This record gives sequence, C-alpha cells and structure tokens, in this order.
Amino acid sequence: MRKLILRKTVSAFATLFSIATVTFFLMKIIPGDPFAEERPIPKEVRAALNAYYGLNHSVWVQYITYLKGLVQLDLGPSLKYTDRSVNSILKEGFPVSATLGVEALFLSLFVGTYCGVLSAKNWKKPVDRIITIASVVGISNPSFVKATLLQYIFAIKLGLFPVACWGTFRHTVLPVLAIAFSPTCHLARLIRSGMINALSRDYIQFARAKGVPWNHVLYRHLLPEAILPALGILGPLTSGILIGGFVVEKIFAIPGIGQWLVKSISNRDYPLILGLTVFYGFLLLIANFIVDLIHISLDPRVARSSIFRKK
Repeated sequence: MRKLILRKTVSAFATLFSIATVTFFLMKIIPGDPFAEERPIPKEVRAALNAYYGLNHSVWVQYITYLKGLVQLDLGPSLKYTDRSVNSILKEGFPVSATLGVEALFLSLFVGTYCGVLSAKNWKKPVDRIITIASVVGISNPSFVKATLLQYIFAIKLGLFPVACWGTFRHTVLPVLAIAFSPTCHLARLIRSGMINALSRDYIQFARAKGVPWNHVLYRHLLPEAILPALGILGPLTSGILIGGFVVEKIFAIPGIGQWLVKSISNRDYPLILGLTVFYGFLLLIANFIVDLIHISLDPRVARSSIFRKK
C-alpha cells in the first residue's frame, strides 16, 4: 500500500511538472503580444515593460525562473492587472469556485445515484425511459447551453433567481444546476447500467428465487455492485465539474477562477494563464488521487490490478 501511494505521488508530481512545462512553452509559441493595445505602445515603453517582467531574457532563462517561482509557490505577477499577483487572484477567486464545485459535486452524487437507482428499479417502464432520454439530452448539451437556458427561463422570464453576480445562496442555484447537470446524467446512466448488468449474476438470481424482497435485492446487492464501477469515474466527474465551471462563471458573472482564466486567455495574460492552468491541474491530480485511495480501500482487488502495477 505504501509503495502504491509513493508511486502515485511521484506520478502526480511528474504529471504536474509536465503540465507546467507544456503550458509554458505553448504560451511562448502562440502568436500575440500581452502588451498589445488599441493604440500602439512606444518602443521605449514596450522595452521597459519587457525588462520589468523579465521578458527580455531568453526563453530558457524565463523557464528556469518560472520553475524556481513554482517551487516557492510564487506564480508571478499578472501582466494585465497592475499590482496584482497570480497568487492574490487565486486567493480571491478560489473560494468562490470551490463553493460552486463542492455544491455541484454533492448534487451530482446524490441526484445521479437516486435517478440511476430509480431507473433500474423501473427497468423498461416509462420512468426508466424518461430518465434515460433526459440523461442523453443532458449529456449531449454543453454546460453553457444549459446555463443560458436556466438563466433565461428561471431568472429573466420567471424572476425566481438573480440573473447574475454573486452574494447569497440564491446566486449559486442556477450556476450549480448548470454545472452539475451533465455529471448527474453520466452518473445516473452508469448506476443504472451497473445495476441492470448485475441482475444476471448467479447470487442475484438465487436471492430472487428464494423470495428475497425486491427492495432488499436492489439496495443490498445491486446498488453495491454498481457503486464500485461508479467510483472509477469520480475523478473525470470532478474534472468535468471544474472545467464546466469556466464558462458558467463567465455567463453568470461569478468572480471565480474560471472567469479569471477566460479573461486571461482573452487578454493574453501569460503568467495568469500558466498559474491557473497549473493550479487546476493540481486540483485534478489531488481529486484523482483521493478517488483512487477510496476505490482501493473499498475494493482491494484494484490495488492488485495491472493498472496500479509498475510497468
């Protein structure tokens, strides 16, 4: 177990280093100038800005400087927001994004599991068909489409919730629904498929032949069979929630790090893009690591599988 944890920790750091390196060099090869404005900037001013931010050095010198700052947890200054560092922007925006992400994750887990069980319990019945169709529609539409529809119907037309901004719990309802909808549908389909596939197991058939109540079979035998495979998608599920929050935060004018990332791409604010990308990568690696540990603790066979063996 210790070797497994150590191996996955080393792998996580290697992945994070790769993310930082690839993102850094991508920022250097894409066209555009972070100091480009509507009015041309004098050469002297541009040279002074490049010298101030260290952009007048070679790419390799900038890369080494960036890695040193990364080791010291210093993500550097923003090029577009005067006297603001990437760290301060993260400190400001992360609590907002974390609130949305945690609410969306728990909503997805609860509603997705409930709908999956309800669909399997009513297999081949109208309820099952309705949930299946709704899941397909929810998965096939991106989060910004759902966010726009929710905003138009429940905020603009019905006036039940605020159109945008951030402040109270009511401001989180529509964004959380928009972010959680697709992960909920994915989880519901997976739970349903797992429970239906488990119906053909010998011990399930034996239990039903003995006259064990259907609800007992459903919740004591079928649901645990479906939960273990569902744990495998918790990492991607968390990734989808984090990534889905990018555009949703922009649509609802929520001051989270997703909106900051969208702005940084538009503004070509390279240090901010780098810092937020590495931070998101770190969050995803931590989420996947925790999910793997939970999966291993619930099913020790996973630790012995080839997925976790050293190649």
